[in-house]
Amino acid sequence: MAKEPRKKYQIKIGLKGARPPIWRRLFIVDSVSLPKLHAVIQAVMGWHNCHLHQFIARGLYYGTPDPDDDFAETQDENKYRLNQFLKREKDTIVYEYDFGDSWEHQITLEKVLPFDPAETLPSCIKGKGACPPEDVGGIYAFQDFVAALNDPTHPEHDTYLEWVGSEYDPQFFNLDQINARLLWACR
Repeated sequence: MAKEPRKKYQIKIGLKGARPPIWRRLFIVDSVSLPKLHAVIQAVMGWHNCHLHQFIARGLYYGTPDPDDDFAETQDENKYRLNQFLKREKDTIVYEYDFGDSWEHQITLEKVLPFDPAETLPSCIKGKGACPPEDVGGIYAFQDFVAALNDPTHPEHDTYLEWVGSEYDPQFFNLDQINARLLWACR
């Protein structure tokens, strides 16, 4: 049986519940493994890979199975590739990062394009918003955090400012910086 030719996917990764929206659009090879996709998401979203993660597709969980877990609910992500889940435009899967804060990202296949071996993939082509800081407490705590940063009279303003540093801007997005992180993460 002939091997199917590779394709280039245009995908959008959106942080669920973020207001204003936080998202990234990128080109990636369709046959990327789930562990490599995890590294790509960490790079483009701005996470630091400090916590556990999993992919959720078709009602099943894909990640790093716990050898001490007798239930074996988590499928070994090393055995799967993106094109096993996203096949047609508008297909989606979920990527969850940090089970305590539960950052859920919706990954949507926007376009299936011809693959060009001369093109550097993955590459981020567009996006919006800064990644929330690690350990801020999840989407609702992040919204409270941003509100406190934006209000100098808020009782938590100074504490949050000291914790995150004065340079955090929730609207910040730098395409060149993200693509540099991608190059480093995918080397």
